[in-house]
Amino acid sequence: MLVATFGRMHFSRQAAAMFPYDRFVKFEELTSLLKAAVDSHPSLARMASIGNSYEGRPIWYVTLTNFSTGEPLSKPAFYVDANIHATELAGSVAALKLIDTLLSGYGKREDVTRLLDTRTMYVIPRVNPDGAEWAMANHPKYIRSSVRPYPYNEDAIEGLEAEDIDGDGRILMMRIRDDNGPWKKHPTEPRLMIRRDPVEVGGEYYRIVSEGRVKAYDGFNLPVARPKTGLDLNRNFPEEWRPESAQLGAGDFPTSEPEVRACVEFINKHRNICGGVFFHTWSGVLLRPFGTKADDEMPPEDLWVFQTQGKKGEELTGYPAVSVFHDFKYHPKEVITGTQDWLYTELGSYAWVVEIWCPMREAGITNYKYIDWFRNHPIEDDLKLLKWTDEVHQGNGYVNWYEFNHPELGQVELGGWNRFHTFSNPPAHLMEKEVEKFPDWIIFQALMSPQLDLHSTCVTPLGTDLWRIDFGIQNTGYLPTDVSKLTRQKKHVRGVIGEITLPEGATLIEGKQRVEGPQLEGRNNNHTLVSFFPGANATQDRHRFTWIVRASAGTRIALRAMHDRAGSVQTVAALGS
Repeated sequence: MLVATFGRMHFSRQAAAMFPYDRFVKFEELTSLLKAAVDSHPSLARMASIGNSYEGRPIWYVTLTNFSTGEPLSKPAFYVDANIHATELAGSVAALKLIDTLLSGYGKREDVTRLLDTRTMYVIPRVNPDGAEWAMANHPKYIRSSVRPYPYNEDAIEGLEAEDIDGDGRILMMRIRDDNGPWKKHPTEPRLMIRRDPVEVGGEYYRIVSEGRVKAYDGFNLPVARPKTGLDLNRNFPEEWRPESAQLGAGDFPTSEPEVRACVEFINKHRNICGGVFFHTWSGVLLRPFGTKADDEMPPEDLWVFQTQGKKGEELTGYPAVSVFHDFKYHPKEVITGTQDWLYTELGSYAWVVEIWCPMREAGITNYKYIDWFRNHPIEDDLKLLKWTDEVHQGNGYVNWYEFNHPELGQVELGGWNRFHTFSNPPAHLMEKEVEKFPDWIIFQALMSPQLDLHSTCVTPLGTDLWRIDFGIQNTGYLPTDVSKLTRQKKHVRGVIGEITLPEGATLIEGKQRVEGPQLEGRNNNHTLVSFFPGANATQDRHRFTWIVRASAGTRIALRAMHDRAGSVQTVAALGS
């Protein structure tokens, strides 16, 4: 539901400095920046809210299109959102970079101009404003997603809770000396902690845990407290939703959380959405469905489209494009779902997750396997990362261990990887370079969408004020009007609707005033010129509506064709001209 809209407000801001790209912005500043961008481009941008977060903050979205060429719902659309996970703030920066690229590029770049003249973009820079505020607080708290207490509304009474315990604005690691600890110092780089060998004894060993407070510490056990805020909004979408026992953070029921319900309701109301990109961090990879099934269960034609999009994504971003199910499982025996699976599986729109940023790649580590790398990798990789952060991240990525008198544990050391600014997000000075990789790929995908266009209009006199009207339309987009084979299987959208509007005195003799035609194919399934598969119909991208009317010469008849996803086209047939 649209709960708030902004009219024309007066801000003076140059397009070149539309948003900052070397820092994260809190909610109030984000709101002001979006207002300014919209006000500076009133013919191309509007701002509204899809709903409110758990703590009552509006979830802003920006509609981008040339409003003089038609209303947003009358054009094919592309959806982008970001920052559904609290600490993944680089996603918001990437969404702002997309808005900037489109607004500043209109009239200067042919592809951007064509996109906004013929398509609509919906961009939500921050799905989860509450969690983001926690992550950016002076005394930060890092949680997975929503701030709503879940699954129990109670504070832990014992155990370790991650916290910035020394008040320096960072949540690092704690190193505790222990003869039975599983970690030890690297022999030549003592800052770096490595695993103790399986049969090793007699050395100097440590336990390493997150920086934080320990409630009810008994001097012996050091359990990690279950987070009070255990929701994962990306697991709350309807597609193959599973309860907490099967998927952590799933919520009470599908779309139980206001942020997710707002996204789902928005997308369902905007049937013109043909595809989407969801910005997350991190791993430096482009992820496509399925999350729960193998590729051979996907319609081959849809897989081929995903592969086409993925190939272009690899070319433009340098990120590999892979399947979640085949290449990005958190555990080989478990599956995960999220917005991209829901948008494709339920609605048939092509959808990708961008996992922004890969420090391993920056450090020269090329032979790594995404999720598996986090579980186990060579010590040499850690040394490369440490060298990289010393040289490029000015030492802010890895903090040298320093002593701290912990209120519960006594003397400990704080330090290690500053994961929030090194892994979860790019360093500030590398942020713009990273996020500017994505707008061109999104523009490419949006321009693949179907597009209804006028082919021809023919009026044939039949005598005695009878006229035959032939209204020919075509799909000039790459994708078919219903976008995917999965959409067609589920009959999610109607075929092209043809409509004739008669003025007073005219009579419809043959045909219906409104009639449903077929889906129109695009160019995505053309075989090569050496293929032995014959084409079923060389003009599957066209359709002609025909009516016979009785009216006097000179009468003007309004004709219109429309499709939920492919837009609309209209013309006027003048009888006898």
